[in-house]
Amino acid sequence: MIATWYAIVSFMLIAYIVLDGRNFGAGMLHWLVARTPEERRQVVAAIGPLWPWHEVWLVGFGGTLMAIFPKLLSVSFAGYYLALMLILWCLLLRAMALEVGGHINDRLWQQFWDFVFVVSSFLLAVLFGAAAGNAARGVPLDQSGAFSMAFFTDFNVRGYVGLLDWYTVSMAVCAVFLLAAHGATYLTLKTEGPVHNRSSVLCRRLWRATAPLLIMVFIETLFVRPHVFREGIANPLSWVGLIVVIVSVRTLVSGIRRYQEMRAFIGANFLIAGLLATGSATFYPVVLLSSIAPQYSLRAEQAASGPNTLASALFWWPGAFVMAASYFVFISRRYSGKVSLKRDTQGYY
Repeated sequence: MIATWYAIVSFMLIAYIVLDGRNFGAGMLHWLVARTPEERRQVVAAIGPLWPWHEVWLVGFGGTLMAIFPKLLSVSFAGYYLALMLILWCLLLRAMALEVGGHINDRLWQQFWDFVFVVSSFLLAVLFGAAAGNAARGVPLDQSGAFSMAFFTDFNVRGYVGLLDWYTVSMAVCAVFLLAAHGATYLTLKTEGPVHNRSSVLCRRLWRATAPLLIMVFIETLFVRPHVFREGIANPLSWVGLIVVIVSVRTLVSGIRRYQEMRAFIGANFLIAGLLATGSATFYPVVLLSSIAPQYSLRAEQAASGPNTLASALFWWPGAFVMAASYFVFISRRYSGKVSLKRDTQGYY
């Protein structure tokens, strides 16, 4: 049952990163694909109606994690406190930029919130990328079962590490390009006119740049976590994730080459989901790796709630998931189709 709940919690986090990750990418590209105030409002309108719902997955992930893996939540929140506060502030600033940026028809007002939108989106991509690097590399978890981290120490990947080192910085850079490419693919699907044309060009260039970065990070991961390849081979779900990645890459490439925007977008979504699912399955049952000594690592069975809690949660979680999935179908259909300049001047606001 613990493995089942680990898969459910991982699914919720992956769903959030895939869905809101495209918004991070669109935000980072805001100034590159949109040159006029009208075009910038078009980009905002492409993601405006959907972003609050995407963050529901993050809230649901946190709530489920608290119920199922309370020890993991308490240890991680204490150790990652600085990083979590930065993520929270970036999420708040991005929300403010999306909600109030178009309320006043003043050029200076809109330019300021456009700046906040771009910077907060970029920092969110960096922070989530660094978080993925920390999960793969490990944290300075000692025999007390707790840890704390500064921004950086000596940039090594062993011992008392910080949030940033050469590996986590590499992961952050890769995440920026990956999510930017994801955002460009989404904007190509959702927009028309000049924004669509610029997004299409950036989509091709960014995916070309992302491919070698993913290969580089994979090689670095083999060095940072030497047993990861053996762990992946031993877990059948890692093979499933790898198959999803391979099929997604083929779907994405063929969609871009044939100018089939929906096909490319589906490939991008499943590529990110496949990468995250492969990593999640490979790392199980260790949920928090110690960079000091492997025996100090936190395993899923140590972090999980009691059997009664796990069993009772199986009754309320499916109902919540059905409601969330139903609303996803509704909201996706409600705001399907492309966002034109004419529609955008009337505005999401």
